[in-house]
Amino acid sequence: MRKDELLKEIKNKKIPTHVALILDGNGRWAKEKGFPRTYGHKKGADTLEEIVKTSAELGILYVSAYVFSTENWSRPTEEVEFIMNEIIRICKNYKKLIKNNVKLQVIGTRKNVPTDVLDTIDEAITKTSICTGTNLVIAFNYGSKLELTEATKKIALLVKENKLNIEDITSETVEANLYTKNIPPVDLLIRTSGEVRVSNFLLWQIAYAEMYFTKTYWPDFHTKQFYEAIYEYQNRHRRYGGLEKNK
Repeated sequence: MRKDELLKEIKNKKIPTHVALILDGNGRWAKEKGFPRTYGHKKGADTLEEIVKTSAELGILYVSAYVFSTENWSRPTEEVEFIMNEIIRICKNYKKLIKNNVKLQVIGTRKNVPTDVLDTIDEAITKTSICTGTNLVIAFNYGSKLELTEATKKIALLVKENKLNIEDITSETVEANLYTKNIPPVDLLIRTSGEVRVSNFLLWQIAYAEMYFTKTYWPDFHTKQFYEAIYEYQNRHRRYGGLEKNK
């Protein structure tokens, strides 16, 4: 379908509340075009800006983007430094987020992150806190195993301090101690570049998410491709472990 036809189709059906994005393929995209990997990350940041704007126009309330994992520190120093500078650039352009009524949130650990990066992130979070539209959730220095480990420690401390009984621990208790405690579960997970795995991203939150994998590299994943992913999501049947009616 053409882009305008896709838009018409998806606007007539339920839009996902929370879309999660694994922005994969930036480096390979750049390499195939004869550019350094850092150029791929720059183009990937531009694509993220486009998809967030589109999400705001569609009324998607939460967009979570896997920008930098706790494992990414092992990449070449030049690449890591470039990504840090891109985070600073994105956050300093918070006026673009405000223009689209987008509120910034960041999840992950602050450990090992340079002070100037943290300060810029904090400023952007504060400045965009007035926004009431789409929530852009940046997973930065994030790893789901670490998130679950830290949540477990918080709950264990509550038990140790006699503030919580073991018998009273529920799935809601775990969710209340995650980085995403005020964010709804993921409806649709999109991963680009042809890789078919979730790479330690929102493992708890994607328990019942629909997953969409595409061979398109992230820098080439534009509004039309985003519409296609949402269209496929809308034409699936989410059963949450149950059965379809009349089955």
